[in-house]
Amino acid sequence: MVRKKASSLKKAFVHTVFFWLKNPDNTVEKAQLEAGLHSLLGVETIQTAYIGQPASTNRAVIDTTYAFSISFIFKTKEDQDVYQIHPVHLAFVDACKHLWEKVIVYDAVS
Repeated sequence: MVRKKASSLKKAFVHTVFFWLKNPDNTVEKAQLEAGLHSLLGVETIQTAYIGQPASTNRAVIDTTYAFSISFIFKTKEDQDVYQIHPVHLAFVDACKHLWEKVIVYDAVS
């Protein structure tokens, strides 16, 4: 087995969010949330971004009940703090908060 050296690990702040829609079968609302998530890419402190929907994997440990997830990678916690108060992020929350029933956030540092 080949192991990566600890020195090859990147230092970052990872912000992962899962969204559950109030009306998961409403294709218009689903498209609105997806467009809103893509608008967040306008925040310059995001280094890497992943926006997705549940994969078609099926194991007991996998939760596929959410509608969308995002994982945004920032260089530092301070960059993520800028994102939280950025006008693009605030506009997204204002425009889309009526669409979701539940949001869960996981933040991690390395």
